[in-house]
Amino acid sequence: MRNPQRVSGLDASFVSLETASQHLQIFSILELDPSTVPGGYSFEAFRDALAVRLRAIPELREKIVDTALNLDFPVWTEDAEFDIARHVHRIGLPAPGDRAELERLCGYLAGLRLDHSLPLWQMWVIEGLAGGGVAVMLVLHHAMADGVTFADLLGRLCSAEPDPGRPSPVTAAPAVGTLRMALDGLVRFARRPAQFVRLLPPTLRAVLETVRRVVSRRSMALPFTAPPTVLNGRTTGERTLALARLDLDDVKKVARHFGVKVNDVAMALVARQAREYFLDRGELPNRSLIALVPVGAHEDPDCQARNQVSGIFARLETQIA
Repeated sequence: MRNPQRVSGLDASFVSLETASQHLQIFSILELDPSTVPGGYSFEAFRDALAVRLRAIPELREKIVDTALNLDFPVWTEDAEFDIARHVHRIGLPAPGDRAELERLCGYLAGLRLDHSLPLWQMWVIEGLAGGGVAVMLVLHHAMADGVTFADLLGRLCSAEPDPGRPSPVTAAPAVGTLRMALDGLVRFARRPAQFVRLLPPTLRAVLETVRRVVSRRSMALPFTAPPTVLNGRTTGERTLALARLDLDDVKKVARHFGVKVNDVAMALVARQAREYFLDRGELPNRSLIALVPVGAHEDPDCQARNQVSGIFARLETQIA
């Protein structure tokens, strides 16, 4: 059985910063080949197999619950009424079932806000792809996972073997008494000034180091220095989506050739496409666009935060042909 966990400060921020037009959700789209399923594919069999997997993944059965007085962060606790039917849905792709139709549908689904009274994820099984394929779109709230955690969850949902056996069930964190959590929150609230004092020196040192790097021109790109573009306009809750298929072996080959990492190649691809987009519009800025690049920080094995991530501002050098 998992012990009850407070939502970490970073995890909670992804909930607090969400607005009607800014859904802090991440998603993945998988393409399945139903012809490889022993005995044939059916949605019911897929959902039943997934239900078995979910018994071993308590994170996907837990929801965020506020505590009395709200003096501290909320708590991850098991949804006592968890029902897979509320999370896994079947949907048919309109004919002809090509990639453009898949992009339109997934863009629409990406714009739907998750229900915060439930565990913060939804899955759509999309049937009717051209050629008889099936796509699976999994949407998670960013409070539940960063990139590394998301990949780990996908690894536990999927298997490299056709018949991996049934995983051992893991009990999710139980509901915690209101009085107990209120008292715990009060104690943690009282300790906060002392924690702030302890954090102040390393924070000041980090600021001074950043200033030194800026002066010596060794710093990353500074925030709020990107050139204005049409992308700086107001956003809405609607989303559009475009998909591209890349062979990972090809990407790795390019990385090895230039002595860089796969992430460097990915950033180069983003920079090239961004440059082409603005060139086509006749609006290419003469200064580099700046990207906020997430950086994994999963170094402490005892850390229970679901997001262990930082970020850097990186120049894409889009002004260079």
